[in-house]
Parts: sequence; structure tokens; C-alpha cells
Amino acid sequence: MTSFELSREHEEFRRSVREFARAEIAPHAAQWDRTHHFPIDTVQAMGALGLFGLTAPAEFGGAAGDFTSLCVAIEEVGRVDQSMGITLEAAVGLGINPLLEYGTQEQKERWLPDLIEGRTLAGFGLTEAGSGSDAGGLRTRADLHDGSWALNGDKQFITNSGSEITALVTVAARTGERPDGRPEISTIVVPSGTPGFVVEPAYDKLGWHASDTHPLTFTDATVPADHLLGERGRGF
Repeated sequence: MTSFELSREHEEFRRSVREFARAEIAPHAAQWDRTHHFPIDTVQAMGALGLFGLTAPAEFGGAAGDFTSLCVAIEEVGRVDQSMGITLEAAVGLGINPLLEYGTQEQKERWLPDLIEGRTLAGFGLTEAGSGSDAGGLRTRADLHDGSWALNGDKQFITNSGSEITALVTVAARTGERPDGRPEISTIVVPSGTPGFVVEPAYDKLGWHASDTHPLTFTDATVPADHLLGERGRGF
């Protein structure tokens, strides 16, 4: 018979994350929510605890653990503050994992260590006003000229995209057209501070007020060709 009980190691890990969440997050969660404050010190403390690197390989500073551990961590953090729960989930699932799965060795060595340690964050720019999160309908374009990608377009509701420690956003964009007429979709890493990449003011959301969530605008935001993440045309 299949057992759905957590292992002893997972239960011990749950207790350690629960203690951290109760001590470092719970006492402040209501104030962060009222003031729409994104607590960078607490996010980086989560990194120091190893929460961002639970499933990442040791080569880049991770724990080489399993996704059950990550789920336990998200559950315990989210138990006291959903804003910090989504911060952790998006930092790993949308920030770290695309680089880990599809990045070149150079890209991994450049960005993963700080992301895994929680010193920086990364967002994933997919959602748009006209297409939601349907990658096939997005309108943002990236054109390759003289060894550089120039991005133009807008993104909506992008988590971890505009904090003081955000290092980059991986942007899904049209990079051409397939033979059958469908758009060619690729993903491109755009570092924070890239000229033409503007982080618009944070949303006044119904909830998750302490989560860092912004619309983004790209106006001839230009990055080197080697910032392509994965194969061209394989972003969707």
C-alpha cells in the first residue's frame, strides 16, 4: 500500500521551516500587508536557510534535494504569509528552474549562485494584457540584429520583477514566424537595469500585498545574443 506520510527527514525539515516562519515572518506579516512592504531582509534570510536552493545541484550551491522538500517549505512559509509563500515559489519555479533546466554553463555560473543563495531574485515575463498567460498569443517581440536582441512590448503581473535585489527577468517573446504561420516564441534573459527595460509601479492588488509584482515595459531593450535561454523557437 502506498504511504502518503512524509518521511522522518521531511518532518524534521518541516519543523525547522515552521520555527523560522513563526519567528521571522508571522510577527510582521500583517504590517507588511498593510504597508505593501516587500521585506528584502527576510527574503534573504530565507535564502540563508537554504530554501531557494532545495532542489538545485550542489555545483551551484544547492542542496540537491527533492521537490517534496520544496513543497513543504512553501506550505510552511505560506501558512503564515501567502506573500512570502509565492515569493519563494516563484523564485524557484519561475526564476531558478528555467536557468537550471535550459541555461548554458556560462549562464548558470553567472546567475544561479546568487539566486540559489537568495542574494538576488529573478522573474519570468510571460503574462500580457491581451493574452494573459497564453504564450501562443503574446505580442512582445525580440529582434536579432548585429549580435543583439532588441525587445519591445509589455508584460503584466510579473512576480519578483522589480525589487531591489531582482537581478533579471526571463522574457518570453516572438522572435520570428514558423513555416506554418504560427509565431516563433523564445525566452531571453534581460538583466535589471538594461536600458529600455522599465519596471512600472507595483500593483495595488486585492491580496498578496507584500509580494513584489509589477507591469514591465520594453522599448528597444537590448541584450547580447548569448542571453537567449534555451533554443530559439523552443520557448513554447
